[in-house]
Amino acid sequence: MIGRFHSVDWQSLTFTGERHEISLRLTGPDPAPALASLRSELSDAEWQLDGHIVADILIVDEKLSDDGSILVKIEALTLSD
Repeated sequence: MIGRFHSVDWQSLTFTGERHEISLRLTGPDPAPALASLRSELSDAEWQLDGHIVADILIVDEKLSDDGSILVKIEALTLSD
């Protein structure tokens, strides 16, 4: 379940793009395998976005909640192509 998605413009001297923050809640009887799959697929993903390149994407935080779900925060940087 996506809890929050936020994007802001980003630029350097040579590139323009956006920085994205995504918050997810992984639920179910055992969300750990879903987290492991997410970690693996993020690092191996081939992203195809019209007009953009995914320059960086990673899990920056993960926390086990009292209800057994896992809160995950992902940050990404996309550059205009």
